[in-house]
Amino acid sequence: MNLFEVAHFVPEKPMYEQGLILLPHLATLVLGFGGIYHSLLGPETLEESFPFFGYYSRLFILEAYMIPGLLGEEMFHLYTWRNLAYLNQTFCMGSPSTCMVGEAYLSYSLGALSVFGFIACCFVWFNNTAYPSEFYGPTGPEASQAQAFTFLVRDQRLGANVGSAQGPTGLGKYLMRSPTGEIIFGGETMRFWDLRAPWLEPLRGPNGLDLSRLKKDIQPWQERRSAEYMTHAPLGSLNSVGGVATEINAVNYVSPRSWLATSHFVLGFFLFVGHLWHAGRARAAAAGFEKGIDRDLEPVLFMTPLN
Repeated sequence: MNLFEVAHFVPEKPMYEQGLILLPHLATLVLGFGGIYHSLLGPETLEESFPFFGYYSRLFILEAYMIPGLLGEEMFHLYTWRNLAYLNQTFCMGSPSTCMVGEAYLSYSLGALSVFGFIACCFVWFNNTAYPSEFYGPTGPEASQAQAFTFLVRDQRLGANVGSAQGPTGLGKYLMRSPTGEIIFGGETMRFWDLRAPWLEPLRGPNGLDLSRLKKDIQPWQERRSAEYMTHAPLGSLNSVGGVATEINAVNYVSPRSWLATSHFVLGFFLFVGHLWHAGRARAAAAGFEKGIDRDLEPVLFMTPLN
């Protein structure tokens, strides 16, 4: 399948527009390995050895690619032991020997896999560091913020004063204050005010979005990136989630992020159902009231042979 994706890959188009899923994962792994290398073994400042890569890498890459992995590992151990302890108390009913059966072990495994599926679903949907938007498409909050930014750029060029313009409710139409006092985008995207994205961070100051930078320092690449992300929200046919404009009664864009998050959630749900089923059977067996099919009265035994 990976060879199929490589054969059909078009370098001029983003990965998330080509229906790819294995190549984005491989690209993410390469970035992760590169981040670990430069954090532990590589030069602290890349331009000392490789002038082409002129940026300070050690702290950024360590934070961006190692910490999500460590967090996932800690959550893995936490949920594994928590599930095992809970299931041991619930289904063994005070006797460890009753849990030494395949049905109980299967329920443990399915329960743990279900939890991991739900965790991965949230991680894929919201995290644009471990799952970069350049590979998987923007997150929902990122697309919403990109739309607000795109409209701010457009209206500012048309003469709007984005720092003082008010919306119908009296709040800032383009910019407003967050609960902590930072300057954020106004409108429906206010709910995503704590989003962090590489294309937006250069416009931030110590108190949130910097008004002077928004007026004088917006770069063409930021405009292109936000416009691209605004039109590739991973929302399918859900209309106006977070203020993102979508075509009513139409099939909208669905990104690899949408598919990946949805598949993790659906598989996690069915694994959870399987966990309940096998856990119930294990508990019934331990209590001594498990019932199987009575083969003595099975109808096929009373049917006339075909020959």
